Amino acid sequence: PSPVSTPLLTTKPTAKMMKNRSKMSTKRKFVADGVFYAELNELLTRELAEDGYAGVEVRTTPHRTEIIIRATKTQNVLGEKGQRIRELTSVVQKRFEFAEGAVELYAERVQNRGLCAQAQAESLKFKLLAGLAVRRACYGVVRFVMEASAKGCEVIVSGKLRGQRAKAMKFGDGYMIKTGHAGQVYTDIAVRHVAMRQGMIGIKVSIMLPHDPKGINGPSIPLDDVVTILEPKEEPSPESILQAQQAAEAAAAAAAQAAALQASMLAQQQAAAAAPVEPAMQAGF
Repeated sequence: PSPVSTPLLTTKPTAKMMKNRSKMSTKRKFVADGVFYAELNELLTRELAEDGYAGVEVRTTPHRTEIIIRATKTQNVLGEKGQRIRELTSVVQKRFEFAEGAVELYAERVQNRGLCAQAQAESLKFKLLAGLAVRRACYGVVRFVMEASAKGCEVIVSGKLRGQRAKAMKFGDGYMIKTGHAGQVYTDIAVRHVAMRQGMIGIKVSIMLPHDPKGINGPSIPLDDVVTILEPKEEPSPESILQAQQAAEAAAAAAAQAAALQASMLAQQQAAAAAPVEPAMQAGF
């Protein structure tokens, strides 16, 4: 469907908030940014669902607002000769009442889609809509995620899966942290709703990301309970320490002797230069 036909274009309180953003208090500014992000994310989720939409990042500068769309199929997001990205830019600009050229949309490819929960949730959604068995579809997603070097994966599907009675099925593999700061940093979670013929089905995909010191495939912060045992340093033996001391003392004594010899030679040269010259020597006899 065309992005202009989305139901999000009916109300405009967010547009006023974004328009008067510079005059707002800090508290209202945070609320406006959150509402703007939520509405934008909803629009892009609906519009780019088939193109592997995997999140959006909003960068606000004094002159313009940059919106970076992360997706697995960036070519589909851009469209033929960049037509689709221009349409989306126009929709966002008119919806939120940005000035001409004040908002820019960019598409960024997801480096590893096996570690992106949103991409996997969308993939599972389209598998279920295509009529694939729930168990087979979920195990396929779990295996794909684990092959992408994830630490763990969990897929929960709930709703009327078979028959009239609703139930939830949980599929998991590997290691999963759900609580504490590590649960927020290391776990990528996505939720999607699938409108099936028998009713609505909920999908939740959780991926435990691996530790990456560079911060590309996962968080650079190590887990709190990971203990690294270093190899002990080799301690020198007493004999080697004594030999080193003796060598240092011998070197210091030799240096002192050389300095004393040099000082005596310098004193002799100065004494010879200061001695008076006899007249016969001066005349050359």
